[in-house]
Amino acid sequence: MNDDALDEAAEAELATRWGPFRLVAFRDPGDGREHLALVHGEVRDHDEVPVRIHSECVTGDVFGALRCECGDQLAAAVGVITAGDRGVVVYLRGHEGRGIGLLDKVRTLALQDADGLDTVDSATALGLPVDVRDYGPAARVLRHLEVRSVRLLSNNPDKARALEEHGVKVAVRERLLAPVRPENLPYLVAKRDRLGHDLPAPELPDA
Repeated sequence: MNDDALDEAAEAELATRWGPFRLVAFRDPGDGREHLALVHGEVRDHDEVPVRIHSECVTGDVFGALRCECGDQLAAAVGVITAGDRGVVVYLRGHEGRGIGLLDKVRTLALQDADGLDTVDSATALGLPVDVRDYGPAARVLRHLEVRSVRLLSNNPDKARALEEHGVKVAVRERLLAPVRPENLPYLVAKRDRLGHDLPAPELPDA
């Protein structure tokens, strides 16, 4: 696929609790949204760069919601990346609720609580799509950073396929497992059984 290159980006150094990063903010020419890449170390012209493509989740990433594993995965990915010499976290905005937006995401959560539906059926019951995320912006920023190939930190095979379709070589995909809790167990089961995520049989740890 022949994607347009980034034509608007800004960079600055960012000190974080995990260590220093190079912050790359960019407006994607495909979806028009502003996204972020956190770059650790030198990634230009390197192969098998650890990369996390993370979909925005305000409830999980910011407020520590326990019914999804998003915040845990983001923290785990940053830990993996900063433990090594290099890596990139691409934070894709506009991906809330797999692309349906925050308002509709909250509507699906309310329906899950009221009727016991899972994350898939609660979306379709409201006439919403199950997943409309676009990973083109992630591919474009990785090419902008001149990463040769990635070690993708993800349980979602669709992300690997999407990056490959957008011209980014995925050398390997590595699972990024989060703690299983009573609050997120139904969500993890639905991800495995309904959405094809590469997860072991989610089970609660022994008490």
